[in-house]
Amino acid sequence: MDVMGDKATLFETGRFVQPSEPGEAGEVADAARMTAEQAAEEAAEEVRQRIAAEAGDIEAMSVLGALLLRRGDLDGAEPHLRAATATGDRAAANNLGVLLHQRGYAEEAAGWWRIAAVAGSAAAAHALGRHHRERGDEPAAEYWLRQSAEQGHVLGAYALADLLEHRGDSGAERWMRAAAERGHREAAYRLARALDRQAAQEEGREAGGEPGDGRGGDGADTSLTDEAEQWHRQAAARGHRRAALQLGAILEKRGELKEAGRWYLTSAKDGEARAACALGFLLRDAGDTESAAVWWLRAAQDGDGNAANALGALHAERGEPQTAERWYRAAMDAGDVNGAYNLGLLCAEQGRTAQAEQWYRRAAYAGHREAANALAILLLRGGDTTGAEPWFSKAAEAGSVDAAFNLGILHAGRGEEPAALRWYERAAAAGHTEAALQVGIARLRDGDEPEAERHLRCAAGGGSPEAAYRLATVLDARRPPAPAHELGESVHEKSECEEWYERAASQGHRRAQVRVGMLAAARGDVVEAARWYREAAEAGSRNGAFNLGLLLAREGSEPEAAVWWTRAADAGHGRAALRLALVYARRGELAEGQSWADRAVTLGPAEVSERAARLRDALRQELSA
Repeated sequence: MDVMGDKATLFETGRFVQPSEPGEAGEVADAARMTAEQAAEEAAEEVRQRIAAEAGDIEAMSVLGALLLRRGDLDGAEPHLRAATATGDRAAANNLGVLLHQRGYAEEAAGWWRIAAVAGSAAAAHALGRHHRERGDEPAAEYWLRQSAEQGHVLGAYALADLLEHRGDSGAERWMRAAAERGHREAAYRLARALDRQAAQEEGREAGGEPGDGRGGDGADTSLTDEAEQWHRQAAARGHRRAALQLGAILEKRGELKEAGRWYLTSAKDGEARAACALGFLLRDAGDTESAAVWWLRAAQDGDGNAANALGALHAERGEPQTAERWYRAAMDAGDVNGAYNLGLLCAEQGRTAQAEQWYRRAAYAGHREAANALAILLLRGGDTTGAEPWFSKAAEAGSVDAAFNLGILHAGRGEEPAALRWYERAAAAGHTEAALQVGIARLRDGDEPEAERHLRCAAGGGSPEAAYRLATVLDARRPPAPAHELGESVHEKSECEEWYERAASQGHRRAQVRVGMLAAARGDVVEAARWYREAAEAGSRNGAFNLGLLLAREGSEPEAAVWWTRAADAGHGRAALRLALVYARRGELAEGQSWADRAVTLGPAEVSERAARLRDALRQELSA
């Protein structure tokens, strides 16, 4: 009689499901969780089954043995299970195998599982398959696991998928999916990760220009990622902490921060250190650094190096270098190479150059590209160009954009322009703003205006005021004459070059400020022109000071104009010196006028020097008369 069937299999399969990653047990039924009411019902059921078993009821013997086995009473369960198996009860045979395995009699347990499996027990077939796999007999393991899986046993399907995946068999996904669809949370998680990898491969093929499969690249990727998310969600809902972590990451990337935080919290509470760390970053970005620190501390204490680094950075920002150093060391001890790099940064900020070099080297030798770049900079500042260059090269080859740019500077300093340009171009292609500016300047020098404009636009768009100014000059040179109104009045429409001049000027570029002032003056906007000239002059522009003086003089403020011309002349502006000579000559201060005329002759340019010389000679004659 087999009325109970596999309902009495209890622990027979879960104990053999191995974690796919450390810390994650398989789908083991938690028989210990029961309410007081359930416990009372089970006690009553045990009494009923015991009475029936003592009366010779085989089914009752099997069920009673299962109840006692669930409770952990192996001595009490064994005679009942053996009595039931003697009459051919397959569930009893399966549970007897579980009992013997718990006692350490693996081979005898396998014998009873075989009897139950041959009799049609899917759970026993699964246990037998796991037994053979543990002993390295994969053909036998696959046979019995397939028998279990094909009967719809969820753990059998998962174990078969795990075996096939280990062998690289394409049939693994089918059985992983079957287990996931029946509610196996680890299978759902692993299926989701497999779909994630497939989506990444599809994206890589599209990026590399490989032909697709006709489904439409973006659509295929979206389909895979959407399905992966659903399986992550299913596994997370069933308490899978790594699935909850992954789901949180997916949602955070999509900008759904509130829900992402909920899943990170769920995962972190279940002991996932990476989720606690991610939750900390989410809280920090929301402005709650105190709560962030709590979760980082929890993650760091569980060995998460990233969280330890975050704590180090937090304490460094608070001006607590000793505590910061302690956490950076903890990160390093946890295997996070960023810890050594951050220790280098901390030491460099404190002026501890020797220690900074030591930590940079440690991180650089471990493959940290930014540490290699920082080490090279440190060596270069110390005058060790020969020692710096290999580290710049190593960092650049590893993908450091800053290192590629620095190599460009290094070669340019030696006059090796072709080599410098190659590295600048490499950095510019990766989005380095200053490198794009340097490439643009080089292309302008070579006469390749279209290529120069392209790079200058990239650099200007990245925020370089110098690039914005140079781009404006390129566009300005090719600007057609301003159209005239039919009545002869000029019509002003702001051109693209003016927009770039203004962008550079607003970022503090002095020559751009002077140019914007000139454009404003040309259209009669004296107030705007004066504002830009003054801003440039106060920042140290001698042309700005000279032009501001001209504007003030035209407006009748010659004394104030003289103040700005003096500033410009003192900075080496010849025309300003000539203007001052004329001002003092008109005032009758001939000696002062002659002095400024002498300065103007010296400062030039040629036409200024010529006029200043004539004025000086005239003033000299007047003084000697």
